[in-house]
Amino acid sequence: MELTEQDYQLVAAIQGGLPLVEHPYAEVGEQIGLTESEVISRIDEMKQSGIIKRLGVIVRHHELGYVANAMVVWNIPDEKLDFIGRQLGLQPCITLCYERPRRLPEWPYNLFSMVHGTSQDGVIQRISAMIDDLGLQGIDYQVLFSGRRFKQRGARYQ
Repeated sequence: MELTEQDYQLVAAIQGGLPLVEHPYAEVGEQIGLTESEVISRIDEMKQSGIIKRLGVIVRHHELGYVANAMVVWNIPDEKLDFIGRQLGLQPCITLCYERPRRLPEWPYNLFSMVHGTSQDGVIQRISAMIDDLGLQGIDYQVLFSGRRFKQRGARYQ
């Protein structure tokens, strides 16, 4: 796919987030000289060609009352990693679940999952219930609560 100047303008216009209006693509189109349907079509074409991998939402969970945020790190046996990772990823309380290499001997954990809650006790209860439900007793893990928040945003391109 050959990118046009308007495609670059479109990416620049949406990378900071869509306007919070009834027709965000129409408003973006007004900024760069396209109609709403042209904006949607160009985004779809860029997604189909792989230029845009995905469009996502960044939820400011703290403002919604989710102030207890924990990264649960797991030391999953390699032969069970795919299966357990998929099972964890399906849990409603898990917002992220991904593999990372171990850094032995200091860091034996290879699966990371994020749990948000309104209290630390609530998060711990969710994790305990998940361990029971999925039969993860005996799997080494740690719960690492966030101590500080950083600005959340998607990637920016020039």
